[in-house]
Amino acid sequence: MASAHVRGARHTALIKLALASSALTCLSVPAFAQQAPAADSAAVDPNEIIVSARRRSETLQDTPVAITAVSAAMLENKASANIGDLQGAAPGLLITQQNSGAQAANISIRGLTYADIEKSQTPTVGVVVDGVTIGTSTGQLQDAFDIAQIEVLRGPQGTLFGANTIGGVINITRTLPTMEPGVKAEVTYGRWNTWAAKAIANYGNGETWGVKAWYFHGASDGFYYNPIRDERSGGSKSDSYGASLLFKPTGSGFDAHFTIENVTQSFEPVVANITKTGELFCGFEPANQCNRNTTTDLYTTFTEPAHSTYKAPDATLEMNYDAGAVKLTSITGWRHTKEKQTQDFDGSSTDLYYAQRFQSYTQWSQELRASGKVFDGLDYVVGGYYFHSKYDLTQWTRLLAFDSSISPMDFDKNPQQVAGKTTSYAFFGDFNWAFADKWRLSFGGRWSHDNKQLTNSFAQSGLIGSGDANFTKFTPKVGIDYRPSSDVMLYASWSRGYRSGGFSPRAATADTASTPFQPETVDAYEIGAKLAAFNRKLEINLAGYVSDYKNMQQNLTLPGGPTGNQTITGNVPGGAIIKGIEMDGTLRITPQLRLTTSAAYMKSHFRNFIANGVLGTAIVPFDYSANNLIYAPKFTASLGAEYEVPTSFGKIVATGGWRHISPYDEQISTASLTPVVNGSGAVTSVIVNGNDPRVRTTTQDLLDASLTFNFDINDKDVYLRFFGRNLANEKTTTHAFTVAGLFSFATALEPRTYGATIGVKF
Repeated sequence: MASAHVRGARHTALIKLALASSALTCLSVPAFAQQAPAADSAAVDPNEIIVSARRRSETLQDTPVAITAVSAAMLENKASANIGDLQGAAPGLLITQQNSGAQAANISIRGLTYADIEKSQTPTVGVVVDGVTIGTSTGQLQDAFDIAQIEVLRGPQGTLFGANTIGGVINITRTLPTMEPGVKAEVTYGRWNTWAAKAIANYGNGETWGVKAWYFHGASDGFYYNPIRDERSGGSKSDSYGASLLFKPTGSGFDAHFTIENVTQSFEPVVANITKTGELFCGFEPANQCNRNTTTDLYTTFTEPAHSTYKAPDATLEMNYDAGAVKLTSITGWRHTKEKQTQDFDGSSTDLYYAQRFQSYTQWSQELRASGKVFDGLDYVVGGYYFHSKYDLTQWTRLLAFDSSISPMDFDKNPQQVAGKTTSYAFFGDFNWAFADKWRLSFGGRWSHDNKQLTNSFAQSGLIGSGDANFTKFTPKVGIDYRPSSDVMLYASWSRGYRSGGFSPRAATADTASTPFQPETVDAYEIGAKLAAFNRKLEINLAGYVSDYKNMQQNLTLPGGPTGNQTITGNVPGGAIIKGIEMDGTLRITPQLRLTTSAAYMKSHFRNFIANGVLGTAIVPFDYSANNLIYAPKFTASLGAEYEVPTSFGKIVATGGWRHISPYDEQISTASLTPVVNGSGAVTSVIVNGNDPRVRTTTQDLLDASLTFNFDINDKDVYLRFFGRNLANEKTTTHAFTVAGLFSFATALEPRTYGATIGVKF
C-alpha cells in the first residue's frame, strides 16, 4: 500500500488538472400525432395532424419542415417511461441517458450533438416544454405520462427557437386542464423492482376556467449488480408534482395558462469499468476488474456507494390575446435546479478517483410574439426573446487516497469553484408568402446577442482566470414549396444554425480562462416531399439534406498550466460535412390496423480536424480527420404496428415495434497513433487512426411490444397493460469515455425489461 501511495503522488498533479471541474461525462411517424380542433371541424380530415413547429397551427403534411409528431396515445400504448423511448423511432434521432446528471440526456439529431452535462456548455438540440427552452442537458429527459404531443424537428431551428438548436428541436406540449372534473391514474410494476404511480386530476366549470394537479412517483433498484456489496446498484427514486390553471374568459379573445411544479430525484450514479492494460489505473485495480468487455460485462459494477440528489422547481406562464387582425403571445419561464452528487468515476473497488459536486442553476426567459396576416397569402410570426441564467459549481476530488472512509471534502482542501452567467436577447421574424398558385415562399431570420461570463478558481490557491465576451449572429432561413395537388408537397430550404461561444471551465491558465471559444454554425440544405395516397390512408415523407458544420467546438489540448498542458474547449475551423436521406410513413390498412415506419441513412466526416495534443512531453498537432463523429450512426430504421380489436367489454390494443441503430462512437478519442517525422527524425505531427473501439456501440435491434385491455365500466375507462422493452436483450454502451491513458468507464443500455400497468380514466 505504501508503494501505491508513492506511485499515486507522482501522478496526482497530472490527474488533478486533467479531471478537475469535470464530471467526466464529456459526456416521422405522422399517424400518431395529436389532432387539434379547428374552427370548422366539419371541414377537417380526421386524419389531419396539427403541429406548431413554426409557432403557428398547421397540418403536418402542409409544413415544409422535416418533422415527426408523436402523440400521447403512442407513448401510452408503448408504456414509455420518458422521451428516451423515442430513440430510433424518428429518423436520425438518438436519445441516451447521462447518469452523471439528473434527468440528463445526450440528444443527437442528424449527427449533431454535444455530450456534456457542465452548465457552461450548451446543448446542440433544444428541448422545449410548453414553449420554454431547457438551457442545459440536465432536465431534458422528460417524463412521458402527461404529454399531449411531441414534435421532433430535424435540422437547424434557429429562426423561431433560437441559438443552440443547430441539430434540431424536441418540442413537447403537455396536456391542458380539461376544465371538466376528471381523473387519470395508473400504477406500474416492472423488472428490477420498478414501481411507478402517477395521477392527474382535473376540475373546472367547463367554460372559463380549469385546474389540473398531478403527482408522479417512481422507484427502481437498478439493473446493475455490484458483487462487492452483493446488491443491485444504479437505483433511483423520483417524485414530480405540480398544478396548472387555465383561464379563458368567454368572448374576450384572451387566455392564460399558468403551471408550477417541482421535480425531486435521488439516485445512485453508476459506471462500469472498461479500463484496460496500459492505462494507469489498471495497475492499482484487481485483475478481474480490468480488461472487461463493453457488452455483457457492463452490468457488473464494482464502484463504491455514491448518491445524487436533485431538486428542480419551475414555473411557466403563457398568455394569448386574439385581437382579430393579430394574435399576441407571451411566454414566461423560470427554472431552478440544485444538485448534490458523489460519484466513483474509476469504476473499480479501489479508491482511485471519487468526486463530490454541489451546483445550482437558475434560468429566466421571456418571449413575446405577434402573428397574423399582412394580407391574404402573406402571414407572419415576429417577436423578441430574452434569456438569463447563472450557475455555480464546487467540486471536491479524492484522488488516489486508497481510503474510501475519507470524505472528498476533507481530502481536498482546495476544491475547484466555477461560476457563470449567460444573458441573451434576440429578435426574429418568419413569413409565408403564397406568391403564385400552388407556390409558397418561406423566409425569415433571427438576430441574436449573447453575453457569456465565467470565473474559474480554487478555494485556497485563488483565481485561475475569468472571461467576459459578447457574441452576435444573424441566422437566416429561406425555403420554397410547391403543391401540385392536395396530396403532394415538394419543398427545398436553406437555413443557418448558430451555437454561441463561451469559456471553458477546464482552463488552467489565466490566458486560456479569459480567452473565449467562438460560436459554431451549421448551414443546412434540404429538399423534401410529403406524399399521400388512397384518401390519406398512406402517407410518406421524404427528406434529403447536406449540413456544412463550421468552427466546430471540441475539447483541445494546449500548452500551459502546472503540468505543461491543459484541456480547454476550442474551435476546429475545418468542421464537418454531414449528408443524409430520411423517410417516415404511415399505412392505415384498416381502421383497426396501422403500420408506421422510418429510415435514415447518414454519411459524415470531419474536415481538416487538427488539434494540439500531447506526445510524450511535446505538444504537437494531432490530425483527427479520420475519426468518426460521435452519436452519428450511419443507418437507423424502425417498423411499428398497432392493432385494435373491439370487444364486448371495450377494446384490446396490441403494439409491436422494431428499432434498428447501427454502431456509433460516443467520444472523440484515439485508437492508435501514427507519428509524422521530418528529415531529422523529429515528430512534427500525429495522425489519429480513429476513435478507441471501446467507445463504439454494437448494432442495436430493439424489440418492444405491449398488449392493452381497455374496459368500459360504469362510465370509467379501466385499462390493463402488459409491456416489454428491448425484448431481444441487446447489451451495449449508451455512453463511454476514455481519460487520456489514465482510466476508462461506460454506462449501459437497459437490458430486457417487462412489466404491467393498471389504470383508470374518468
